Amino acid sequence: METVEEKRREILATIQDKTASHEQKVTYLARHAENFLTVIDEPEELDALMRCPQPERCICNLFEGDAPYRPRYICPDYPKFLKQGSEFLQLDVPKDLWEALNNLLILYHNVPSITNYPVYIGDLDTLLEPYVSQVDDETAKKALRLFFIQIDRTILDSFCHADIGPADTRAGRLIMEVEAELEDAVPNLTMRVSQDTPDEFLLAGVKCALRSAKPSFANDRMFRGELGDNYCIASCYNGLYKAGGSYTLCRLLLHGIAKRSSGIEDFKKNQLPYVMDVMARYMDARIRFLVEESGFFESNFLVREGLIQRENFTAMFGLVGLAECVNTLLEKDGREGRFGHSAEADALGVEIMEQIAAFNQAHQAPYCEATGGHFLLHAQVGIDSDKGSSPGTRIPVGEEPAELVDHLKNINLFHKYFPSGTGDIFPVDMTVHKNPQFVFDVIRGAFQLDIRYLSFYNSDSDVVRVTGYLVKRSEMEKLAAGQNVRQNTTGLGLGASTNCKALNRRVR
Repeated sequence: METVEEKRREILATIQDKTASHEQKVTYLARHAENFLTVIDEPEELDALMRCPQPERCICNLFEGDAPYRPRYICPDYPKFLKQGSEFLQLDVPKDLWEALNNLLILYHNVPSITNYPVYIGDLDTLLEPYVSQVDDETAKKALRLFFIQIDRTILDSFCHADIGPADTRAGRLIMEVEAELEDAVPNLTMRVSQDTPDEFLLAGVKCALRSAKPSFANDRMFRGELGDNYCIASCYNGLYKAGGSYTLCRLLLHGIAKRSSGIEDFKKNQLPYVMDVMARYMDARIRFLVEESGFFESNFLVREGLIQRENFTAMFGLVGLAECVNTLLEKDGREGRFGHSAEADALGVEIMEQIAAFNQAHQAPYCEATGGHFLLHAQVGIDSDKGSSPGTRIPVGEEPAELVDHLKNINLFHKYFPSGTGDIFPVDMTVHKNPQFVFDVIRGAFQLDIRYLSFYNSDSDVVRVTGYLVKRSEMEKLAAGQNVRQNTTGLGLGASTNCKALNRRVR
């Protein structure tokens, strides 16, 4: 009864929350209901590592809930949808741009995820190019502007993600023109960049990013080499399969594991293997319930109409806090060096990543045929409540090397481990607007190395990239003043800016 009363207090607090919109309250109340259930065959050791006081936690399930009833991330086959229409949604095959955009908006409303909003809305340039070719630029831009305004006002978090590139398209250029004008936080946007991406197209992406903090830039060579041609970028920067997605994402809190270790040797031999094993078994149990008991893959129309296939799903084995983990372990062993600033510290970081990668490769994960029966490693972007723990393998905010080249050398050590996503963010000085070629050269040079994903934004922009998602400074100010805001991610951004100093990065 004590637990029931605690849950009731949480529900009442949600109902009385004056900063949450009606739709946000509905989402939160559904999460409360799900967490009343205990249906997963969890490892006995989990509670002591995940449901313990915050400073002691070593595992985080990122609020997925205790009764999974849909995959965390879903990436529908949008070309197939436009080609065949939908019997369930009673939509015919679209004949022009207006019908195509209308059909997509309707489908987006019916694509679930962990947040109940779509995390991937398609490779919009190639998806819309046949329809854009039927109209002039002015008409296309008007249609796209209304389309993106609708998305920003109705999809209430910026984990919603679209892709363009690597090929130059008229639709891709028009999309960037519209996004630069709107400066909205939703949707997130990635430009996939290959050696064949025309310089003019990439430069247009840079100019758009300096206006609207998007697109980010993905190394198409790396993603395609690991995941093949059928990949997309979803949510923050997650590489996943189209017509598939990810069942779940849990994360190792590496700083917490380091704190419970007596030193480097204990961390490597005892603590890290123990926590990884518990988290992997917990993820296995979540996947089995979702696939075998929830009924999602038997009943959802996305499966029936061939827009997703269970065989294209995997799961993401995430981590945060590598920098703080390394620094803590070196200090416990009485050794000098800090992550991002010494060869010894960075080498220890690489050793830890090699150990995590080897564990993942040895672990057989259920229903992950798409990725060889293994999870995909993921450098998680962090959450608003993280304190003293940096996203993924990033250098802590405020400790970035003075020289950008030194920062990139550190990044180059770690991006190769994360096929399902990692990235680094660079606010740039206003003067770069006069020389976008600077950012262009950084991207081209970085993508010749093992650097996977880079984001840039104008240091004075209203739209900013917090950890992987976008928010508006103006909206965070409203929320801080106790006003309602539309998007859930505004609250995450406000928390991350306060607890994680996410907006205090070194300006380049």
